[in-house]
Amino acid sequence: MLLLKKKRYQEQLIDKTENQISNLERMVQDIEFTQIEMKVIEGLKIGNDCLNKMHQVMSIEEVERIMGETQDAVEYQRQIDELLAGSLTEEDEDAILEELNAITQEQLELPEVPSEPLPEKIPGTLPFHALQLWLPCLVLSPLLL
Repeated sequence: MLLLKKKRYQEQLIDKTENQISNLERMVQDIEFTQIEMKVIEGLKIGNDCLNKMHQVMSIEEVERIMGETQDAVEYQRQIDELLAGSLTEEDEDAILEELNAITQEQLELPEVPSEPLPEKIPGTLPFHALQLWLPCLVLSPLLL
């Protein structure tokens, strides 16, 4: 009987201990979550301070002024582009067309093209794909010196 009572007492102690451990684990989780919440709140405070400082440096009126200046500059550039695009008079365009017609009507004397097939590889030279690889190096090498 005494052993049964002792066993019962031990089981109750184990249950109490398990409940206490469970409560402690829950408390640790709550503390960790609260620490994370505090870090988030600190980050929000810092972000809010930064935004307030930025608002002090740049007001809405200044932003509107900058946007207006940008719009004016874009409009001015568009006017310049239109002037440049339409800078040729009708007489200039006629003269250009006449010159183009004269050039296209001329018979150009071109050299004769050889009828023999080209050799695949000339002895002592690099193949074309090797030249493609080396050409950028040859062009850039004087710049690197």
